[in-house]
Amino acid sequence: RDRSWTGARVHALQLCPQVLAEKRSLGSRDGPPHLVVLVPLHSRAAAHDTLRLLQSQDSAVVRVDEGRAGGFALLCPRLKQRWRFVTAQAGDLHAVLDLAKVADSLLFILDPADGWDSAGEHCLSCLFTQGLPSYALAVPGGTDLPPKKRIDARKKLAKAIEKRFPEAKLFPLNTEQESSLLLRHLATQKQRHLAFRDRRAHLLAYAAEFVPGRESDLVGTLKVSGFVRGQTLNVNSLVHIVGHGDFQMSQVDAPPDPLTLNPRVVKGQKRSQDMEVQDDSLNGTDEMEEDVKVLMKADPNKQESLQSEVVPDPMEGEQTWPTEEELQEAEASLKANRRVVKVPKGTSKYQAAWIVDDGEEGDQEDDDDEDDDIDDDMMEEAVSQEGESSEEEEEPAEEECETMTISECLRDDQYDEKVEEDEQMLERYKQERMDEMFPDEVDTPRDVPARVRFQKYRGLKSFRTSPWDPKENLPRDYARIFQFQDFSRTRKHLFRQIEKEETEGASVGWYVTLHVCNVPVSVMESFREGKPLVLFSLLPHEQKMSVLNFLVCRHPSNSEPVRAKEELIFHCGFRRFRASPLFSQHTSADKHKLERFLRLDAALVVTVYAPITFPPASVLLFKQRSNGMHDLIATGSLLSVDPDRIVIKRLVLSGHPFKIFTKMAVVRYMFFNREDVMWFKPVELRTKWGRRGHIKEPLGTHGHMKCHFDGQLKSQDTVLLNLYKRVFPKWTYDPHVPEPVPWVRSESALPVQEVEME
Repeated sequence: RDRSWTGARVHALQLCPQVLAEKRSLGSRDGPPHLVVLVPLHSRAAAHDTLRLLQSQDSAVVRVDEGRAGGFALLCPRLKQRWRFVTAQAGDLHAVLDLAKVADSLLFILDPADGWDSAGEHCLSCLFTQGLPSYALAVPGGTDLPPKKRIDARKKLAKAIEKRFPEAKLFPLNTEQESSLLLRHLATQKQRHLAFRDRRAHLLAYAAEFVPGRESDLVGTLKVSGFVRGQTLNVNSLVHIVGHGDFQMSQVDAPPDPLTLNPRVVKGQKRSQDMEVQDDSLNGTDEMEEDVKVLMKADPNKQESLQSEVVPDPMEGEQTWPTEEELQEAEASLKANRRVVKVPKGTSKYQAAWIVDDGEEGDQEDDDDEDDDIDDDMMEEAVSQEGESSEEEEEPAEEECETMTISECLRDDQYDEKVEEDEQMLERYKQERMDEMFPDEVDTPRDVPARVRFQKYRGLKSFRTSPWDPKENLPRDYARIFQFQDFSRTRKHLFRQIEKEETEGASVGWYVTLHVCNVPVSVMESFREGKPLVLFSLLPHEQKMSVLNFLVCRHPSNSEPVRAKEELIFHCGFRRFRASPLFSQHTSADKHKLERFLRLDAALVVTVYAPITFPPASVLLFKQRSNGMHDLIATGSLLSVDPDRIVIKRLVLSGHPFKIFTKMAVVRYMFFNREDVMWFKPVELRTKWGRRGHIKEPLGTHGHMKCHFDGQLKSQDTVLLNLYKRVFPKWTYDPHVPEPVPWVRSESALPVQEVEME
């Protein structure tokens, strides 16, 4: 016990210098500025008053305006600290999530009366799932209320935030002294780490410039300037521009730091207007240094490739001409398998192969029990009686059936005309309800033989233990993806390299300019409109396509039916894309049953084609409405990158017992012709009351069949036959996600407690 305590103490002492160095570097001269993102959570939240109070500090703090609305920096040479404040646009969910990916601290601006409204509640739900960095709660205003009502409003607000922020402290923000206390809290609070960004270099663009290419003005080189965060940035690695895709870099420059703590360096600088600082107006520019030092240039031999898919070879699966060794082996096997048979004169070799010796013929007679013989006699009599009665009444039944079919079609057409507007939504709710009541049950078609309609399905003795080869009958899309021999081992090896080995490149805290190649001009237009420009460096293999599996739970704010293979919007770690997923059960077995709808009461696994991402990484699933709004439907995390995960679709055909005997029964309505009964004869049967059995033989030509069970059936029981087929997701990956329409705000929202992902 003493040794273990001593070892833990030594380990803690070793970590203390690292933690202290990390804390001291943030916001200091050698580290990046402390990035604080202001997030207003209410339509009446006074974000402008907060900015004004933070700017009006004492004379020791130097303010540097960035030229954009709501963006500025605070420099304090006396405390050797520097901050950069950025305000997220109200109602822009993508901007809030992108800024939270790179922010050191989030400053939530609350309303003194209601705290946050419905849009703020939606924003908090997304931020908690994506991963919340260090945060603080500020409440500006409230001075116009009487002292008694002000105290009551503060108590009400403190009680409301207990569920969302149990350990948070409210900071009133009405005077310069209170703003100084808030700055001190932001500088000294413990930093919360997000795993998906701590292992990758990332930066928020401070300035950007677009240089059109020689061939086209729509594609060119984007020069992005900002402070490196997270890890060392290597010029040979790929970068991902959030919301736009993956790109290569040609070189990395080192311009002078625009937020230096030494004012003498600022006075002696020569400036130009080559770079454009983010501004809400198109004329906002910022002067940058002419004297720029080139840190490194990309090496074509070491640079990561942008290839995301495998180019399949159509001739790869073709059979080649056999070699001489294979021909000799085949001839030797033919000699070994030859046998001498007496045949009549004139018999060919093909005819001789079908002649069977007397010794090979055997008696193949089945011995039945006495109960089976008695049941067979009784069933033959019952079926013969039924056949005689059906032959006598065959013609009138056909006439009645024909007239009824015409009348039903007329009524269906009239009914469909009346409910044409609500048909789609009602059909979804009906399908979801039917799937809950009768899971996986389908009706056997009358116009198509069952052996043709379900020819891709198979029967299994046991869904849990029966084997299924993961490489069997793969689709063509699997020839385009990448697969790891051991994904977990590769992940551990990469993370170990990041922790131990030193990477050449721009270190954390450097102010650099990245030359990103072949970037569309739409990226620069988005930056000019005021959207944040966020870049992440990619780990090896993260640009390649594979099959990703996410473990998600349904969000309580949405209960509309979501069917499998519907297009959804994914926010996975630092990526944002659209795809059509599959839903399956989360079990420890090697096969997982497909779910047709996203369940409300269970955790499911979502499977899509997407670029490789190394976990841990959070995921948010959105569904786009017809009016452009994005509804949060599910949250979770990345489970694995595994194309061999088998998702099985189950179909259940149902039949009803017509004649019941001791252990035998005549079942009808499962099939409607004799050939289908013979085709599915090897598949095991089961009932809803737990009986198991098999098909013995068909009876007649209308799909009736004689079945044997392990016990006597009940009259109200249902006979079931399970069929299985492996399914794969659709290749609908699209990295370009349309901007959502701002969320409709209401005055207040009840807080819902959720699990925070880190």
